[in-house]
Amino acid sequence: MTLLADLQAQADDFVALRRDIHAHPELCFEEHRTAELVARQLESWGIEVHRGLGRTGVVGILRRGSSTRTLGLRADMDALPITEHNTFAHASRHPGKMHACGHDGHTTMLLAAARHLSQHGRFDGAVYFVFQPAEEGGGGAREMIADGLFERFPMEAIFGLHNWPGIPSGHFAVCKGPIMASSNEFRIVIRGKGAHAALPHLGIDPVPVACQMVQAFQTIVTRNKKPLDTAVISVTMIHTGEASNVVPDHCEIQGTVRTFSTGVLDLIERRMGEIAEHTAAAFGATAEFHFHRNYPPTINHDREVTFLRDVMREVAGPDRTLEMEPAMTAEDFSFFLEKKPGAYFMIGNGSGEHRAPHDGSARQIGPCTLHNPHYDFNDALIPQGAALWVRLTERWMASAE
Repeated sequence: MTLLADLQAQADDFVALRRDIHAHPELCFEEHRTAELVARQLESWGIEVHRGLGRTGVVGILRRGSSTRTLGLRADMDALPITEHNTFAHASRHPGKMHACGHDGHTTMLLAAARHLSQHGRFDGAVYFVFQPAEEGGGGAREMIADGLFERFPMEAIFGLHNWPGIPSGHFAVCKGPIMASSNEFRIVIRGKGAHAALPHLGIDPVPVACQMVQAFQTIVTRNKKPLDTAVISVTMIHTGEASNVVPDHCEIQGTVRTFSTGVLDLIERRMGEIAEHTAAAFGATAEFHFHRNYPPTINHDREVTFLRDVMREVAGPDRTLEMEPAMTAEDFSFFLEKKPGAYFMIGNGSGEHRAPHDGSARQIGPCTLHNPHYDFNDALIPQGAALWVRLTERWMASAE
């Protein structure tokens, strides 16, 4: 791993900054303290700052020379509605809010890169530091775009990263094409006719209707879509009934759908609606089908992935530049990649060994998985991620368009 001397020398400062953000988590579109901290840091290094994009987003601009080359680098800032179970000194001070996905680390890595580039950057062009709110379900990327992100800051391409537990520290991973899936939710209300449980023939029981639907939905995955296309239909909630001796008059089903392509998603939404309607009708019931599309699939651009891989190999080495297996999780960086060329990639967060000195429970729960109440970002990644951002910027600005 090729690190930058000044980033290593300032490591303690950025660790303290990261832990301060971790201790003060803010949920989507509530990142006022975090955004102000980011803005003040950027301004202290002479970087032009724009506040309030996508409500609480921040964009910093750093220009050098006279080139028209431009580049966007993105970090997310928001936390999750989780109660933290860690007991170390920088644990969340706000019950029910926690940086359980490492956005505190993402923000700090980009700040470290911004500081280095402002003081030692060797490039000709303009780099935009995009600090985005509300990745965790709020669609902050979409809101920044609606606020004119790409019109006000006309970047040629945009890159984003995420830490990934299980990939060793010091490693990077990326892939061409889909790297994360779309995120979608469904809700079905089955309406029957309530009755005494001892006299079910006098009612229309929605419970067996729901059971038939749940089973039938899986045939969409196994029998309707092409076997080579990837999709997951997960029924995660079934709510019905108030008493054990009553046939309920309605039943509600909820869950999620994940796909790597819009075409497969279109097929699944259509077939789920048909199955819901006709299954209910077969039992004499009715069904209300609601389907909501949250985030589209995150699809990397081939040219930018090829460029990024070269930078990864330069910073981390060929043996530490990995092929990322696409994940069925979702990311609103997808909205950026629908508008601009770019790539989303991973930096290895290790397997939780960095947490053992701080929290003995780490030994019992294993790797520090994302969205886990015991999770903590690996501070060793800060100079690694910052070095990648710096080298990516310098290489991008020096490359031919």
